[in-house]
Amino acid sequence: MDAKNKAKPVTALVVGASGNTGRLLVKELLNRGVHVKMIIRSLEKMQEDVKNHPHLSIIHANILELCETEMAHHVHGCNAVASCLGHNMTLKGIFGHPRMLVTDATRKLCDAIKENNPEHRVKFVLMNTAGNSNRDIPERVSFAQRCITSVIRLLLPPHLDNERAADYLRTEIRQDHNTIEWAVVRPDSLKDEDQTTAYNVYDSPTRSAIFNPGVTTRINVAHFMADLIVNAEQWHNWKGKMPVIYNKVSP
Repeated sequence: MDAKNKAKPVTALVVGASGNTGRLLVKELLNRGVHVKMIIRSLEKMQEDVKNHPHLSIIHANILELCETEMAHHVHGCNAVASCLGHNMTLKGIFGHPRMLVTDATRKLCDAIKENNPEHRVKFVLMNTAGNSNRDIPERVSFAQRCITSVIRLLLPPHLDNERAADYLRTEIRQDHNTIEWAVVRPDSLKDEDQTTAYNVYDSPTRSAIFNPGVTTRINVAHFMADLIVNAEQWHNWKGKMPVIYNKVSP
């Protein structure tokens, strides 16, 4: 392939990049040759093993404090945007502000993509939770789980935040947007491991997130999200959907 026809490198913006899953996604993307921009509030949380990587651009900012012009500038030139934002599991993280961190950031990022009016559609990959149902399809949820989810929705703001972020993509961006395509990745109970292992991906949960939860390692979530960003076949299979990911259980 001559230089003129050589494919341009993928550039991805990652938010929530200092979190337990976000930092793994940054590393996975860099290992795949992706140019990564990362928005990070605290430089103290920066990963030592990647901070000097030639394909990494570090943006020191609070995403919710960036103005529209700044956000559009950071998103400009990106083929993909990935959000691994979430709430810290502390009293302040669960009940403090911002209550709608994931939703507000998702909306702000999508507005920035639209403001740039890119020539080609930008992929938006959102990390969410298997406890959130995809209301675009008839997922099987027991009456007991629906009841408990209703209580969780009232008592734990992060769950409602995850629901609203996914609903924004489903109902406002939808399937036919001219500048944005999306996928919502739903892991179940998250745990840490050092190595990627085999995992399964489904259209809907195969287990109850409340009564019979599965396990998903963060490194597998990062691997799958990176696959969605760089692998055209994976993206074709899952765009506009809310895939659920579980670690593959050995027989």
